[in-house]
Amino acid sequence: MTLAPFVLDPQLASDTVAVSQLPLCEVRLMNDKRYAWLVLVPQRAGMVEISDLPDAEQAVLWQELNRVSAALRSVAPCDKLNCGALGNIVRQLHLHVVARREGDPAWPGPVWGHSPAQPYAGHALATRCAALLDALDRGRPQTVDDR
Repeated sequence: MTLAPFVLDPQLASDTVAVSQLPLCEVRLMNDKRYAWLVLVPQRAGMVEISDLPDAEQAVLWQELNRVSAALRSVAPCDKLNCGALGNIVRQLHLHVVARREGDPAWPGPVWGHSPAQPYAGHALATRCAALLDALDRGRPQTVDDR
């Protein structure tokens, strides 16, 4: 039996930019300069709910969420970190991680559906992605070869 290949949902592909690849998830940046907003997408076909993942992969997902959250907070200090797996529009399993600040355009409500995205301009997108990648690398778990 051959497993179906993973394919990123077209809506996620158009709304986000790839930042990094972790063991389970692709880390993507929402292309909206108003919010420091990452999306984790487990690289598994047919997943809709977190509970669809095997137990071992659920544990990896939470480890990766913690790592991404720490990286995001180091790049974009915030008053509150919002994490959610809604999936009402894009059914493919993905987790949002949003660094919220009091006074941001949607505060204190949710960012989802608040208003049209304002894409990063010029080099700002590359600069944000590079900072996030650096923060993710600093938070990479050490292996025996790293010591």
